Order: sequence, then structure tokens, then C-alpha cells
Amino acid sequence: MDRREAVQYISLLLGGTLVGGNAFLTGCKSDTGKQMSFSADDISYLDEISNTILPDTSTPGAKAAMVGQFMTVMINDCYEEKDQKIFHDGMDKLNDLSKKTYDNLFMKINEQQRHDLLVKLDNEQKEYMKNKKKEESSHYFRMMKELTMLGYFTSEIGSTKARRYVETPGKFEPCIPYKKGDKAFA
Repeated sequence: MDRREAVQYISLLLGGTLVGGNAFLTGCKSDTGKQMSFSADDISYLDEISNTILPDTSTPGAKAAMVGQFMTVMINDCYEEKDQKIFHDGMDKLNDLSKKTYDNLFMKINEQQRHDLLVKLDNEQKEYMKNKKKEESSHYFRMMKELTMLGYFTSEIGSTKARRYVETPGKFEPCIPYKKGDKAFA
């Protein structure tokens, strides 16, 4: 089973709650539909966005898990054309907001400015999602955030470094005491 199949099965188990859940339920469309082109600079840009969302701490961040590359594959293979366009246009909107707020591109502003900008966008997307109609697409930043989480926690780094990974679990233990600071099981 490859990573793409695993993600499809996981999303089915979760009830397709992720943005683009319909794409998971109907299968990825790598042979059909328009493919968005992402340059190496775009992937680096997405890595920086994702690393601002999930930064390096005591564990490696999203950039180390190559989430930017994951995002491009998911957008091209599993999202409808209108959602692909929203995501791609959202990358430009984020840069425009960065220029407007800090007179510089997202890639050139410091970590604190990136964080503040993404917090502002997160508040914007929450408000948008509260008021959106069912047939409307998700906010572009919500797509970025969800893909960051999905890409990170399904990666080797996210599963083994950020969570407790037990390749072959032992017997079933229904009640395991929790110690403050313990990681969740992967």
C-alpha cells in the first residue's frame, strides 16, 4: 500500500471530513482534470507556510517532512479544478497580503511577521467558514492548514517524531495512564 492509498483509507475512516473529502471518496483523479503547475519556488513557499503552521520545536517541523511537495501532489491529484484554482490563487493572495502589510513577500519577512500574518488569515478563514454556503468551496488558507496537518502527521517524521509510534503494538490495554507531556500514539 502506498501513501496515497493509505490517505484515502484514513479519510474514509474519518468520514471524509477533510476539505476535498468528496475527492477521496470518489478516488484521486491523476489521469483526468487539469494539473496545476508548481515550480520549485512554489514548493519552497509552501514549505515555509507549512513550517510556520507547524514549526520546528523539540521535533522537526513541517518543512522537514516535505509537506510543500505533499501539498502539490494532493492539490493536483485529489482536488477539483475549482479548488485547485482557489488554492493556487490563495498562494498569490497570501503574498499580496504580505506585501500590503509588511512591504515584502512572505518568503522575505521574519518568523514573527509570518506567524502574525497567518494568525490573521486563520481568523479570516474561520469567519468565512462560519458564513459560507454548503456549495461554496473552502477558504484557501483552510486548505493550506488542513493539508499541512495531513501531510505532516501521515509522514514518517510526524508519525515517529511528533507522536509515539509502535510498529507492532502489544496486547490491548484499555486504560493506559497518561503522564503530562506524553505524545499521542500514531
